[in-house]
Amino acid sequence: MSTVATTLRLGTRGSRLAIAQAHEAATALVRLLGQGSVEMIEIRTKGDAISERRPAGHLVVGDGQFTGELERALLERRIDVAVHSLKDLPTASNPELRLGAILERGDPRDCLLSRHAGGLDGLPFGARIGTSSVRRAAQLAAARVDLVARHIRGNVDTRLLRLEASEYDALLLAAAGLDRLGVPVSEDDRLSLEVMLPAPGQGALALQVRADDVAMLAALDHGPTRVSVETERALLRALGGGCLAPLGALAEVADGHLRLRAAYEGRNGLTRVDLSGPADHPGDIVAEATARIREATA
Repeated sequence: MSTVATTLRLGTRGSRLAIAQAHEAATALVRLLGQGSVEMIEIRTKGDAISERRPAGHLVVGDGQFTGELERALLERRIDVAVHSLKDLPTASNPELRLGAILERGDPRDCLLSRHAGGLDGLPFGARIGTSSVRRAAQLAAARVDLVARHIRGNVDTRLLRLEASEYDALLLAAAGLDRLGVPVSEDDRLSLEVMLPAPGQGALALQVRADDVAMLAALDHGPTRVSVETERALLRALGGGCLAPLGALAEVADGHLRLRAAYEGRNGLTRVDLSGPADHPGDIVAEATARIREATA
């Protein structure tokens, strides 16, 4: 490794979820490098500041605002590795940086945390659902047109408090984040993939390094997860979207085959595709999915 001395400096955002994710990454790094070899460094991002200032929404957090400061710290050599929620990383990467490892993915599904029993079907007519994701709002409307998506920002704890205060009837949140925070979530709370497809990369943690350090983390890379999330991100890139795009996508690898499911909200409503093919030719599957979505949304 060319730039890291005895202690590896791991950069992370400072939210409780980000710290939980950083501990997961640090545990993997310690197994690789040895006990006491990782120092965690918290870095405040523009997206964090926006979410704290306007937790009710109305200010749009743009592509890369949860990752840009971490990438800058890498480039300025203030940290050696940055840990990201992969879904937050822009698909257009800095040529001086690389994803040195993608850890094994957590549960990619979304959860519906509700004040009402019975899950999605148990919500009252016109229920208020807290989410600032156009992807989630579009798929929610396809499941039940009467439900009202209402903007919400802030960390998971803030959102849960607002649910308890009856500002919302339910929240949509990523299962992996809730699992990493230790928030108890039943299987019934986890939405079916037929109802809600996740954001590209959701549930996966990426360890980003400078290009000359990329080899040092190769042993931590989880191959099936990398193939899956790179396929999802390739579709996102092909459709010209960033982390705010109205695209749900999940790719899964099994027995040498790759299945890609996607849901995209366009001018003609929600388009779904479900394609499979050889896992060693993901580009062909992405090209076919892109063509079908563009044809349906033209």
